[in-house]
Amino acid sequence: MASCADQEKAKTFTVKNSLDMDRSFETVELTKDFLKVDDLSNVGIKNIDTQTLLVTQTIDTDGDGILDLIIFQPEIKANSEQSFEIVTVTEAERPEAPELCYSRFVPERTDDYAWENDKVAFRVYGPVAQQMIEQNIPGGTLSSGVDAWLKRVEYPIINKWYQKATDGTGSYHEDTGEGLDNFHVGPSRGVGGIAVKVDTAYYISKNFTQWRTITTGPLRTSFYLEYANWDAAGNEITESKVISLDLGQNLSKYDTSIKGVDKISAGLTLHENDGVVSGDKDQGWVSYWQPIADTEIGTAIVAPKKYFIDYETYDTEVTDLSNAYAHLEVLDERVIYYAGFAWKKSGQYPTKELWEAYLDRFSKQIKSPMTVTLD
Repeated sequence: MASCADQEKAKTFTVKNSLDMDRSFETVELTKDFLKVDDLSNVGIKNIDTQTLLVTQTIDTDGDGILDLIIFQPEIKANSEQSFEIVTVTEAERPEAPELCYSRFVPERTDDYAWENDKVAFRVYGPVAQQMIEQNIPGGTLSSGVDAWLKRVEYPIINKWYQKATDGTGSYHEDTGEGLDNFHVGPSRGVGGIAVKVDTAYYISKNFTQWRTITTGPLRTSFYLEYANWDAAGNEITESKVISLDLGQNLSKYDTSIKGVDKISAGLTLHENDGVVSGDKDQGWVSYWQPIADTEIGTAIVAPKKYFIDYETYDTEVTDLSNAYAHLEVLDERVIYYAGFAWKKSGQYPTKELWEAYLDRFSKQIKSPMTVTLD
């Protein structure tokens, strides 16, 4: 329990939802400076109405050993607000929650970086995989595209799938009830890889060169990736990004730092060109709904209004280079967008219409984030 002194210092704050729809599985971020506290390690958040502690996660965003951020996911009814209290808690008092948001570097599979939550999973490819291709060594991958791992269970699968591939007891390319990886990326953009368009041609980077895990936990996983400088028709591009994935969401957030260009394009592979590209410029999204094996999958890019310019279907005879692109503005050497998917067999959004309704809802949420005020 909090001491008398702690209770005297306790603060309350209000989270307001200004949309006409209920909000849940949206992450609210509170910084140490905003809360005016010196240490977040013993901070808890209590719902004043129910007097219950919420699941929280503290994050050291810059790797300096000091916790900068505490996050939580409140449930706020449409056009309403909810009050919360900042309290001092011990580790034993914190509510338990499974760590469903997870990511890690995977040296046992060349040098992937993989991440997941309770809905979806992804991976990208590192410098050793690139070097293997360049040296004609079998098993490499040359791609800055994003791979989708089609999971249909809420529990973590990354370690389990890599383990069975490593010890020879199975393959994550076969579905034994949890899902599988049958999503081809190659040099395509996969689900959210970027390109730079110059005239009518698209230019892309190679594999990531550096990585750093920022956080894993019950509500968010995030990590940093860096790329070697790359060329786009004579323009030298410098690229790094922080990718995060929150509990309950199908879309990862890409907070990209980029120099050398004022626009980028985030892409979705069109595979066999047997699906349907759709989009909404006003809502800021583009989607591709396609058959995959004996089922279907929807992929999408969503961006805040200030970044989203338009979208385009780029169709070419060159294998793996046909993509649906969201064209995005670079503002102060930064772009933020979201990319992800829904697999029909997961049961999350089993039709194109339900998937697009999710994208509309997600777009409205990022345009009108819940606001926080100290009382």
